[in-house]
Amino acid sequence: MRTRVLRLLRRPWTAAVAAVALVVSVLVAMPASGAAAAACRVDYTVDAWAGGYTARVRVTNLGPSVSDWRLTWTYTGDQQVTSAWNATVTQTGASVVAVDAGWNGALSTGGTAEFGVQGTWRSADPVPDDFALNGASCGGDGGTPPATPSPTTTPPTTPSPTTTPPTTPPATTAPPSAECGDAVICSGFEDQAGPEPSGDWRATAPDCQGAGAVAVDPAVAHGGGSSLRVDGRAGYCNHAFVTHAADLSSVGPVMYVRMWVRHTTALPVSHVTFVSMPDSAQGGRALRVGGQNGALQWNRESDDATLPAQSPAGVALSRPLPTDGWQCLRFAVDTSAGHLDTWLGDEQVPGLHADGVPTQDVDQQWLARAAAPRPTALRLGWESYATGDDTLWFDDVAVGSAPIGC
Repeated sequence: MRTRVLRLLRRPWTAAVAAVALVVSVLVAMPASGAAAAACRVDYTVDAWAGGYTARVRVTNLGPSVSDWRLTWTYTGDQQVTSAWNATVTQTGASVVAVDAGWNGALSTGGTAEFGVQGTWRSADPVPDDFALNGASCGGDGGTPPATPSPTTTPPTTPSPTTTPPTTPPATTAPPSAECGDAVICSGFEDQAGPEPSGDWRATAPDCQGAGAVAVDPAVAHGGGSSLRVDGRAGYCNHAFVTHAADLSSVGPVMYVRMWVRHTTALPVSHVTFVSMPDSAQGGRALRVGGQNGALQWNRESDDATLPAQSPAGVALSRPLPTDGWQCLRFAVDTSAGHLDTWLGDEQVPGLHADGVPTQDVDQQWLARAAAPRPTALRLGWESYATGDDTLWFDDVAVGSAPIGC
Protein backbone atom coordinates (compact mmCIF):
# COMPACT_ATOMS: atom_id res chain seq x y z
CA MET A 1 0.00 0.00 0.00
CA ARG A 2 1.42 3.40 -0.95
CA THR A 3 -0.03 6.77 -0.05
CA ARG A 4 1.10 10.21 -1.13
CA VAL A 5 0.37 13.26 1.02
CA LEU A 6 0.18 16.66 -0.69
CA ARG A 7 0.00 19.94 1.18
CA LEU A 8 -0.74 23.28 -0.50
CA LEU A 9 0.13 26.52 1.25
CA ARG A 10 -0.63 29.92 -0.23
CA ARG A 11 0.96 33.23 0.54
CA PRO A 12 -0.72 36.62 -0.01
CA TRP A 13 -0.36 38.19 -3.42
CA THR A 14 1.85 41.27 -3.56
CA ALA A 15 2.36 43.85 -6.26
CA ALA A 16 5.73 42.34 -7.12
CA VAL A 17 5.15 38.60 -7.07
CA ALA A 18 2.63 35.87 -6.31
CA ALA A 19 4.36 33.05 -4.44
CA VAL A 20 2.95 29.55 -4.07
CA ALA A 21 4.66 27.01 -1.85
CA LEU A 22 4.10 23.32 -2.40
CA VAL A 23 5.29 20.54 -0.16
CA VAL A 24 5.04 16.93 -1.20
CA SER A 25 6.25 13.93 0.73
CA VAL A 26 6.26 10.46 -0.75
CA LEU A 27 5.38 8.31 2.27
CA VAL A 28 5.65 4.55 2.08
CA ALA A 29 3.68 2.17 4.28
CA MET A 30 4.61 -1.46 4.86
CA PRO A 31 4.43 -3.25 1.49
CA ALA A 32 1.80 -5.87 0.85
CA SER A 33 2.95 -9.47 0.65
CA GLY A 34 5.12 -9.95 -2.40
CA ALA A 35 5.50 -6.19 -3.02
CA ALA A 36 8.96 -4.59 -3.12
CA ALA A 37 9.87 -2.15 -0.36
CA ALA A 38 10.62 1.41 -1.44
CA ALA A 39 14.28 2.41 -1.65
CA CYS A 40 13.85 5.92 -0.32
CA ARG A 41 11.60 8.72 0.79
CA VAL A 42 11.69 12.12 -0.91
CA ASP A 43 10.44 15.43 0.49
CA TYR A 44 10.19 17.94 -2.34
CA THR A 45 9.50 21.54 -1.23
CA VAL A 46 8.74 24.18 -3.87
CA ASP A 47 8.78 27.95 -3.59
CA ALA A 48 7.19 29.09 -6.87
CA TRP A 49 6.36 32.43 -8.46
CA ALA A 50 5.12 33.46 -11.89
CA GLY A 51 7.59 31.88 -14.31
CA GLY A 52 10.11 30.54 -11.81
CA TYR A 53 10.71 28.32 -8.79
CA THR A 54 13.23 26.92 -6.36
CA ALA A 55 12.87 23.44 -4.89
CA ARG A 56 14.44 21.92 -1.81
CA VAL A 57 14.85 18.16 -2.24
CA ARG A 58 15.46 15.96 0.79
CA VAL A 59 16.09 12.27 0.12
CA THR A 60 16.12 9.64 2.88
CA ASN A 61 17.79 6.31 2.11
CA LEU A 62 15.54 3.41 3.21
CA GLY A 63 17.76 0.73 1.71
CA PRO A 64 21.33 -0.46 2.31
CA SER A 65 24.11 2.08 2.81
CA VAL A 66 25.53 3.65 -0.36
CA SER A 67 28.78 5.53 -1.00
CA ASP A 68 27.25 7.73 -3.70
CA TRP A 69 23.74 8.46 -4.90
CA ARG A 70 21.79 9.35 -8.03
CA LEU A 71 18.22 10.62 -7.75
CA THR A 72 15.96 10.75 -10.82
CA TRP A 73 12.50 12.14 -11.48
CA THR A 74 10.29 13.33 -14.34
CA TYR A 75 8.58 16.69 -14.64
CA THR A 76 5.01 16.47 -15.94
CA GLY A 77 4.81 20.23 -16.52
CA ASP A 78 7.18 22.42 -18.51
CA GLN A 79 9.73 23.05 -15.76
CA GLN A 80 13.35 23.63 -16.80
CA VAL A 81 16.17 23.43 -14.25
CA THR A 82 18.61 26.34 -14.57
CA SER A 83 20.90 25.82 -11.57
CA ALA A 84 21.44 23.63 -8.52
CA TRP A 85 23.38 23.46 -5.26
CA ASN A 86 24.79 20.57 -3.22
CA ALA A 87 24.28 18.28 -6.25
CA THR A 88 25.01 18.15 -9.98
CA VAL A 89 21.64 18.30 -11.73
CA THR A 90 21.05 17.73 -15.45
CA GLN A 91 17.82 17.67 -17.43
CA THR A 92 17.02 15.96 -20.74
CA GLY A 93 13.52 16.69 -21.91
CA ALA A 94 11.32 16.09 -18.88
CA SER A 95 13.77 13.70 -17.21
CA VAL A 96 15.99 15.05 -14.41
CA VAL A 97 19.07 13.44 -12.86
CA ALA A 98 20.69 14.69 -9.63
CA VAL A 99 24.07 13.27 -8.59
CA ASP A 100 25.72 13.88 -5.21
CA ALA A 101 28.37 16.58 -4.84
CA GLY A 102 31.01 14.16 -3.58
CA TRP A 103 31.27 15.30 0.02
CA ASN A 104 27.58 14.38 0.62
CA GLY A 105 27.57 11.11 -1.33
CA ALA A 106 27.63 8.61 1.54
CA LEU A 107 24.14 7.67 2.80
CA SER A 108 23.71 5.12 5.56
CA THR A 109 20.39 3.35 6.04
CA GLY A 110 18.07 6.06 7.29
CA GLY A 111 20.55 8.75 6.30
CA THR A 112 19.48 11.89 4.44
CA ALA A 113 20.89 14.21 1.82
CA GLU A 114 19.48 17.59 0.87
CA PHE A 115 20.04 19.69 -2.23
CA GLY A 116 18.23 22.35 -4.22
CA VAL A 117 17.35 23.37 -7.74
CA GLN A 118 16.23 26.58 -9.36
CA GLY A 119 14.31 26.77 -12.61
CA THR A 120 11.64 28.23 -14.83
CA TRP A 121 8.15 27.23 -15.99
CA ARG A 122 5.51 28.71 -18.28
CA SER A 123 2.16 26.95 -18.15
CA ALA A 124 2.36 24.37 -15.35
CA ASP A 125 4.70 23.22 -12.59
CA PRO A 126 3.17 20.17 -10.88
CA VAL A 127 5.21 18.34 -8.26
CA PRO A 128 6.92 15.18 -9.56
CA ASP A 129 6.20 11.88 -7.81
CA ASP A 130 8.26 9.22 -9.62
CA PHE A 131 11.51 9.62 -7.70
CA ALA A 132 14.08 6.81 -7.83
CA LEU A 133 17.31 6.46 -5.87
CA ASN A 134 20.14 4.67 -7.71
CA GLY A 135 17.51 3.17 -10.01
CA ALA A 136 15.17 1.89 -7.26
CA SER A 137 11.74 3.48 -6.89
CA CYS A 138 11.02 5.69 -3.90
CA GLY A 139 7.40 4.52 -3.93
CA GLY A 140 5.51 7.30 -5.70
CA ASP A 141 2.87 5.92 -8.07
CA GLY A 142 2.15 9.10 -10.01
CA GLY A 143 -1.53 8.90 -9.16
CA THR A 144 -3.85 11.56 -7.81
CA PRO A 145 -4.21 11.58 -4.02
CA PRO A 146 -7.53 10.08 -2.92
CA ALA A 147 -10.32 12.54 -2.18
CA THR A 148 -10.59 11.25 1.37
CA PRO A 149 -7.25 10.25 2.88
CA SER A 150 -7.17 7.13 5.01
CA PRO A 151 -7.06 7.70 8.77
CA THR A 152 -3.40 6.72 8.97
CA THR A 153 -2.35 9.38 6.46
CA THR A 154 -4.68 12.29 7.26
CA PRO A 155 -2.46 15.37 7.44
CA PRO A 156 -2.70 17.60 10.53
CA THR A 157 -4.82 20.70 10.23
CA THR A 158 -1.72 22.82 10.80
CA PRO A 159 1.51 21.78 9.05
CA SER A 160 4.18 20.76 11.49
CA PRO A 161 7.29 22.95 11.71
CA THR A 162 9.37 20.27 9.96
CA THR A 163 7.25 20.44 6.81
CA THR A 164 6.63 24.19 6.58
CA PRO A 165 8.69 25.35 3.59
CA PRO A 166 11.27 28.04 4.29
CA THR A 167 11.49 31.10 2.08
CA THR A 168 14.75 29.79 0.61
CA PRO A 169 16.32 26.35 0.43
CA PRO A 170 18.86 25.51 3.12
CA ALA A 171 22.38 25.00 1.96
CA THR A 172 23.51 21.65 3.23
CA THR A 173 22.30 18.25 4.38
CA ALA A 174 24.97 18.03 7.03
CA PRO A 175 26.91 21.28 7.49
CA PRO A 176 30.68 20.74 7.34
CA SER A 177 32.70 20.93 10.53
CA ALA A 178 33.54 24.34 11.96
CA GLU A 179 37.07 23.10 12.69
CA CYS A 180 39.80 24.49 10.45
CA GLY A 181 41.46 21.17 9.69
CA ASP A 182 44.38 21.78 7.32
CA ALA A 183 43.13 25.24 6.28
CA VAL A 184 45.80 27.65 5.07
CA ILE A 185 44.30 30.46 7.19
CA CYS A 186 42.78 29.74 10.61
CA SER A 187 42.69 32.87 12.76
CA GLY A 188 40.72 34.03 15.77
CA PHE A 189 43.11 37.00 16.27
CA GLU A 190 44.18 35.51 19.60
CA ASP A 191 47.85 35.83 18.64
CA GLN A 192 47.67 39.61 18.38
CA ALA A 193 49.77 41.23 21.10
CA GLY A 194 48.61 44.81 20.83
CA PRO A 195 46.08 47.11 19.19
CA GLU A 196 47.85 47.14 15.83
CA PRO A 197 47.44 44.09 13.54
CA SER A 198 50.64 42.05 13.62
CA GLY A 199 52.09 38.66 12.76
CA ASP A 200 50.35 37.24 9.69
CA TRP A 201 47.98 40.21 9.55
CA ARG A 202 49.04 43.66 8.40
CA ALA A 203 47.10 46.87 7.86
CA THR A 204 46.86 47.92 4.22
CA ALA A 205 45.16 50.47 2.00
CA PRO A 206 45.29 48.79 -1.44
CA ASP A 207 44.63 51.86 -3.56
CA CYS A 208 44.21 54.91 -1.35
CA GLN A 209 43.94 55.78 2.34
CA GLY A 210 41.45 57.98 4.15
CA ALA A 211 39.87 58.27 7.56
CA GLY A 212 39.14 54.55 8.01
CA ALA A 213 41.07 52.54 10.60
CA VAL A 214 41.71 48.92 11.63
CA ALA A 215 42.61 47.62 15.09
CA VAL A 216 42.60 44.52 17.28
CA ASP A 217 39.63 44.76 19.67
CA PRO A 218 39.95 42.88 23.01
CA ALA A 219 36.45 43.93 24.09
CA VAL A 220 34.40 42.32 21.30
CA ALA A 221 34.80 38.75 20.05
CA HIS A 222 32.82 35.90 18.57
CA GLY A 223 35.10 33.30 20.11
CA GLY A 224 38.10 33.77 22.38
CA GLY A 225 39.10 37.18 23.63
CA SER A 226 39.64 39.42 20.62
CA SER A 227 38.58 40.26 17.08
CA LEU A 228 39.53 42.59 14.27
CA ARG A 229 37.69 45.92 14.31
CA VAL A 230 37.30 48.08 11.21
CA ASP A 231 36.02 51.64 11.38
CA GLY A 232 34.93 52.14 7.78
CA ARG A 233 34.33 55.60 6.42
CA ALA A 234 32.29 56.81 3.47
CA GLY A 235 33.81 58.51 0.48
CA TYR A 236 35.28 57.23 -2.74
CA CYS A 237 38.58 55.34 -2.43
CA ASN A 238 38.69 55.39 1.35
CA HIS A 239 40.31 52.01 2.01
CA ALA A 240 40.94 50.39 5.41
CA PHE A 241 41.91 46.70 5.26
CA VAL A 242 44.06 44.04 6.85
CA THR A 243 45.76 41.47 4.62
CA HIS A 244 46.81 37.98 5.66
CA ALA A 245 50.31 36.94 4.63
CA ALA A 246 49.26 33.53 3.26
CA ASP A 247 49.63 32.94 -0.48
CA LEU A 248 46.28 31.46 -1.59
CA SER A 249 47.25 30.84 -5.21
CA SER A 250 47.50 27.07 -4.70
CA VAL A 251 44.39 26.63 -2.52
CA GLY A 252 41.72 24.63 -4.30
CA PRO A 253 40.64 23.72 -6.89
CA VAL A 254 37.69 24.99 -4.81
CA MET A 255 38.61 27.65 -2.26
CA TYR A 256 36.39 27.68 0.82
CA VAL A 257 36.23 30.76 3.05
CA ARG A 258 34.48 31.06 6.42
CA MET A 259 34.33 34.11 8.65
CA TRP A 260 32.19 35.56 11.40
CA VAL A 261 31.34 39.19 10.84
CA ARG A 262 29.42 41.74 12.90
CA HIS A 263 28.49 45.27 11.85
CA THR A 264 26.45 48.23 13.04
CA THR A 265 24.92 49.94 10.00
CA ALA A 266 22.71 48.33 7.35
CA LEU A 267 24.30 47.91 3.93
CA PRO A 268 23.65 51.10 1.95
CA VAL A 269 22.16 51.66 -1.49
CA SER A 270 25.56 52.55 -2.89
CA HIS A 271 28.33 50.01 -3.43
CA VAL A 272 30.58 48.96 -0.52
CA THR A 273 33.13 46.17 -0.06
CA PHE A 274 34.29 44.38 3.11
CA VAL A 275 36.12 41.35 1.62
CA SER A 276 38.65 41.96 -1.14
CA MET A 277 40.72 39.21 -2.78
CA PRO A 278 43.40 40.03 -5.36
CA ASP A 279 42.61 37.89 -8.40
CA SER A 280 45.30 36.77 -10.85
CA ALA A 281 42.59 36.14 -13.47
CA GLN A 282 41.94 39.90 -13.38
CA GLY A 283 45.60 40.86 -13.45
CA GLY A 284 45.62 41.41 -9.69
CA ARG A 285 42.42 43.40 -9.52
CA ALA A 286 40.03 42.32 -6.79
CA LEU A 287 37.24 39.80 -6.49
CA ARG A 288 35.05 41.52 -3.89
CA VAL A 289 32.25 40.71 -1.45
CA GLY A 290 30.17 43.59 -0.16
CA GLY A 291 26.79 45.14 -0.66
CA GLN A 292 24.61 47.34 -2.81
CA ASN A 293 20.96 48.31 -2.68
CA GLY A 294 20.85 47.03 0.89
CA ALA A 295 21.85 43.42 0.05
CA LEU A 296 24.97 41.28 -0.18
CA GLN A 297 26.69 41.11 -3.56
CA TRP A 298 29.80 39.92 -5.37
CA ASN A 299 31.66 42.47 -7.48
CA ARG A 300 34.45 42.07 -10.02
CA GLU A 301 36.80 45.05 -10.06
CA SER A 302 38.00 44.68 -13.65
CA ASP A 303 34.59 45.23 -15.25
CA ASP A 304 32.40 46.11 -12.22
CA ALA A 305 30.13 43.12 -12.90
CA THR A 306 27.88 42.20 -9.99
CA LEU A 307 26.26 39.02 -8.71
CA PRO A 308 23.30 39.22 -8.59
CA ALA A 309 22.26 41.73 -11.22
CA GLN A 310 21.15 44.94 -9.53
CA SER A 311 17.57 44.75 -10.78
CA PRO A 312 14.76 44.61 -8.19
CA ALA A 313 14.29 40.90 -8.92
CA GLY A 314 18.01 40.23 -8.66
CA VAL A 315 18.44 42.10 -5.38
CA ALA A 316 15.44 40.20 -3.96
CA LEU A 317 17.35 36.95 -4.54
CA SER A 318 20.17 38.15 -2.29
CA ARG A 319 19.99 38.87 1.45
CA PRO A 320 20.85 41.79 3.72
CA LEU A 321 23.68 41.33 6.22
CA PRO A 322 21.91 41.60 9.61
CA THR A 323 23.30 44.19 12.01
CA ASP A 324 24.28 44.09 15.70
CA GLY A 325 24.97 40.37 15.88
CA TRP A 326 27.59 37.89 14.71
CA GLN A 327 26.85 36.38 11.30
CA CYS A 328 28.57 33.37 9.77
CA LEU A 329 29.45 34.16 6.16
CA ARG A 330 30.82 31.38 3.95
CA PHE A 331 31.65 31.18 0.29
CA ALA A 332 33.22 28.81 -2.20
CA VAL A 333 35.17 29.85 -5.30
CA ASP A 334 35.72 27.14 -7.92
CA THR A 335 38.99 28.22 -9.51
CA SER A 336 38.70 25.73 -12.37
CA ALA A 337 35.04 26.06 -13.43
CA GLY A 338 34.47 29.62 -12.22
CA HIS A 339 31.48 28.73 -10.06
CA LEU A 340 30.58 30.63 -6.89
CA ASP A 341 28.44 29.69 -3.89
CA THR A 342 27.61 31.82 -0.87
CA TRP A 343 26.02 30.96 2.47
CA LEU A 344 24.73 33.19 5.25
CA GLY A 345 24.74 30.81 8.20
CA ASP A 346 23.57 27.49 6.73
CA GLU A 347 21.34 29.16 4.12
CA GLN A 348 22.65 29.29 0.59
CA VAL A 349 21.81 32.65 -0.97
CA PRO A 350 20.16 32.03 -4.39
CA GLY A 351 21.27 35.35 -5.89
CA LEU A 352 24.90 34.75 -4.90
CA HIS A 353 25.18 31.47 -6.79
CA ALA A 354 26.84 31.12 -10.20
CA ASP A 355 27.24 27.77 -11.95
CA GLY A 356 27.81 28.82 -15.55
CA VAL A 357 24.16 28.40 -16.55
CA PRO A 358 22.54 31.81 -17.31
CA THR A 359 19.89 32.78 -14.76
CA GLN A 360 17.65 35.80 -15.32
CA ASP A 361 18.36 38.73 -12.96
CA VAL A 362 21.33 36.93 -11.40
CA ASP A 363 24.40 36.42 -13.58
CA GLN A 364 23.95 38.19 -16.94
CA GLN A 365 26.95 40.45 -16.26
CA TRP A 366 28.93 37.86 -14.38
CA LEU A 367 29.01 35.32 -17.21
CA ALA A 368 30.36 37.89 -19.67
CA ARG A 369 33.85 37.01 -18.45
CA ALA A 370 35.04 33.51 -19.28
CA ALA A 371 38.14 33.29 -17.04
CA ALA A 372 37.63 31.53 -13.69
CA PRO A 373 38.73 33.60 -10.67
CA ARG A 374 42.01 32.69 -8.96
CA PRO A 375 42.22 34.59 -5.63
CA THR A 376 45.75 34.91 -4.30
CA ALA A 377 45.24 36.67 -0.94
CA LEU A 378 42.56 37.65 1.59
CA ARG A 379 41.84 41.21 2.71
CA LEU A 380 39.21 42.16 5.30
CA GLY A 381 38.07 45.72 5.88
CA TRP A 382 35.96 48.41 4.29
CA GLU A 383 35.82 50.27 1.02
CA SER A 384 33.09 52.75 0.18
CA TYR A 385 32.48 54.23 -3.24
CA ALA A 386 30.06 56.98 -2.18
CA THR A 387 28.06 56.94 1.08
CA GLY A 388 28.38 54.31 3.77
CA ASP A 389 30.08 54.60 7.16
CA ASP A 390 30.12 51.33 9.11
CA THR A 391 31.90 49.68 12.02
CA LEU A 392 32.67 46.00 11.53
CA TRP A 393 34.31 43.17 13.46
CA PHE A 394 35.79 39.98 11.96
CA ASP A 395 36.60 36.81 13.88
CA ASP A 396 37.28 33.08 13.42
CA VAL A 397 38.43 33.45 9.81
CA ALA A 398 39.40 30.32 7.85
CA VAL A 399 40.43 29.60 4.24
CA GLY A 400 41.13 26.13 2.87
CA SER A 401 40.55 23.52 0.18
CA ALA A 402 37.76 21.71 2.04
CA PRO A 403 34.35 22.98 3.21
CA ILE A 404 34.46 24.78 6.57
CA GLY A 405 31.26 25.09 8.57
CA CYS A 406 29.92 27.62 11.02
